[in-house]
Amino acid sequence: MLSLVTSADDYVNIASLNQYSYCPHRCWLIHCAGEFIDNQYTIEGTSLHERVHTIGEGNREETYQIRAIYLKSDQYQLVGKSDLIEFENGEYYPIEYKRGRKGEWDNDELQVCAQALCLEEMTGKNINFGYIYYAQSHQRQLVEITPELRASTIATIEAVQMLLFTGAMPKPVKTKRCDGCSLYSRCLPQAVEKVGRYQEAN
Repeated sequence: MLSLVTSADDYVNIASLNQYSYCPHRCWLIHCAGEFIDNQYTIEGTSLHERVHTIGEGNREETYQIRAIYLKSDQYQLVGKSDLIEFENGEYYPIEYKRGRKGEWDNDELQVCAQALCLEEMTGKNINFGYIYYAQSHQRQLVEITPELRASTIATIEAVQMLLFTGAMPKPVKTKRCDGCSLYSRCLPQAVEKVGRYQEAN
């Protein structure tokens, strides 16, 4: 692991891993340039999380549930807030709420794995799985905390640490993900592509 942070205030927020995996340039705009704009999707997501976080804690049949607790890992220099942690049959597992249907991207799984890394350090127990709950379909998707997912999550943590430490701006790249991005107007990757093609041609 990199050791680029100097205090707990500099720890990487778990949500930034999702943003970086979705688009490194978007992560830079939010966390380095201080840019953020809401759109329909971010507003719906924020409203969903606010509803989830106000429910509190209790039991669902044989499962103990606690919502909106803060997670931290000193080993991985991570902090964040969980949507839901469940405890059943001696095992903890994190559940991350998302507004839509089953995701096309792996960034949601990284967020679940990062929560699992924090939970392992906080509880001393191995976390073998978690879930993503998609509000639109009302279904949970199992996320297995495999060695491969752990390695990918740790690599993303290190990439975000380097981004925050250096402040170097990743180049915007036009992909399908741009269509739903609330910061599209501040990024305009298609314009960057056109300028690049023009420069190459001249």
